[in-house]
Amino acid sequence: MADERWTPADVDLVTPNTARIYDYLLGGKDNYAADREVAERLLAVIPEARAAARENHAFIGRAVRFLARAGVRQFIDVGSKLPVRGNVHEVAAEIAPDAAVVFADGDPVVLAHARALLARTSRAAFVPCDPLRPDAVADDPEVRALIDFDRPVGVVLDRVLHFIPDAAEAAAALRRLHGALAPGSHLVFTHITQEPEPESGGDVGRVFQPSSGHFWGRGRDEILEIVSCFELVEPGLVFTPLWRPGGPVTAHPERAFTLAGVALRR
Repeated sequence: MADERWTPADVDLVTPNTARIYDYLLGGKDNYAADREVAERLLAVIPEARAAARENHAFIGRAVRFLARAGVRQFIDVGSKLPVRGNVHEVAAEIAPDAAVVFADGDPVVLAHARALLARTSRAAFVPCDPLRPDAVADDPEVRALIDFDRPVGVVLDRVLHFIPDAAEAAAALRRLHGALAPGSHLVFTHITQEPEPESGGDVGRVFQPSSGHFWGRGRDEILEIVSCFELVEPGLVFTPLWRPGGPVTAHPERAFTLAGVALRR
């Protein structure tokens, strides 16, 4: 666990933070007592939450490898959260050491850790952004200094869209992002859903009520509408363990409570 005597300036250690809760579920050490308390309450409601976080992280790795093998050499990871082993930069570099990666997030804890991680990396950068406006990264001068929007870009929206409260607003943001990207670009996304257990939605909402972020678990049709300006590649919108798995799949992939996909900008 994190050394609570050290923290970036102006970081609230009392309010649970969704990035640090996710870090705890992944087995990380950059979390605090308030975060761990919410995570344990979530595990009491959804015992598979820790496995779901790992499936989510594994999906992002598979999706980034897929894009790198397809020739994508530029990535923007929006809402990138706390760096862990197998982040977008590391995965892309396995296949394309020359890949350029921009991490964009609005969390000061994520900002501090990412800057430390990327201090010696010339092909990666971190920019502050509002994850509720993922399209805004295309207008950021620091992003444009590293990313050529006339060439294909892989945009990763991992656990971002479900924090945008209005589905129409989320769809509009993706349309603006689609317009800024060159043909051949891709969108990698995940979105929490309560479809496997709708009755748990109220309990999960109450668990996260004290936290710094509130999300909306949407159904499959609503998620498809949000991403409809992009063209989904096979196997389409599926639970995270089912997207091009590299090995055996868990008996109940729906218990990941997260739908995911990779989509093409024609």
